[in-house]
Amino acid sequence: MGVSGTLEYLADLFAKKKKKKQMNTFSVKIRMDCEGCARKVKKVLSGVKGAKSVDVDLKQQKATVTGFIEQKKVLKAAKSTGKKVEPWPYVPYTLIAHPYVSGVYDKKAPPNTVRNTDEPGVATLNPVEEQYTLMFNDENPNACSIM
Repeated sequence: MGVSGTLEYLADLFAKKKKKKQMNTFSVKIRMDCEGCARKVKKVLSGVKGAKSVDVDLKQQKATVTGFIEQKKVLKAAKSTGKKVEPWPYVPYTLIAHPYVSGVYDKKAPPNTVRNTDEPGVATLNPVEEQYTLMFNDENPNACSIM
């Protein structure tokens, strides 16, 4: 057994060990009408295996779970309350390349946030919007330099 064989053996040995779960934070948008609803949601989400803390924001209709958890388990538990649930759809507008493009900008979003797109940092522009964006781009040598 050479050096490469030993390394392969050790790599296999370590790969077979049970992987540690990582500390995660997941937020869900959940319909809550009163303090009673908020307490019910907090109680159900606290029961998720691995949950360390649960924060419920009634005003934003948001519940945040932190711990050694998986997102699908949090969603499943939240849906068991019988309320309308979806993953938290908003991200800080600084993470999006074009935060005010239709489909990303949402008037209902909390302050300084926009709707999350499938690909973070990427928003689709229609051809006219893209033309205007490139017209004032610093990387374009033929760009307008009015600024």
